[in-house]
Amino acid sequence: QVPLVESGGGSVQSGGSLRLSCPASAFTFRRDCMAWFRQVPGKEREGVAVITTSDVTDYADSVKGRFTISKDNAKNILYLQMNSLKPEDSAMYYCASTSKLWACADVSLRPDDYGSWGQGTQVTVSS
Repeated sequence: QVPLVESGGGSVQSGGSLRLSCPASAFTFRRDCMAWFRQVPGKEREGVAVITTSDVTDYADSVKGRFTISKDNAKNILYLQMNSLKPEDSAMYYCASTSKLWACADVSLRPDDYGSWGQGTQVTVSS
């Protein structure tokens, strides 16, 4: 199985944009729901956006209207387009996948429902 490896993080000023990428295996793309999480030191990991195998999506309230999760099924890459970034978006961002049917049915953003994780990519937004 291809490990999840995030890329695209970096430093940007408030109001800027970044696009995170996470390649996965074709098998993972066909079977799993995939999501983006973020974590700040000392705080719990937070669900940001999720996309199911049927392309149903859901977002944390804090990013709705600014972030977009998408998949390129031909290239097997998960994306997170982040626009209008704010300093409070600064965090380590993780790509994750789950094959748990109930998690996908719930369009879950609960970290405990996900079993495969990348190493993370840092996003820093300055004011």
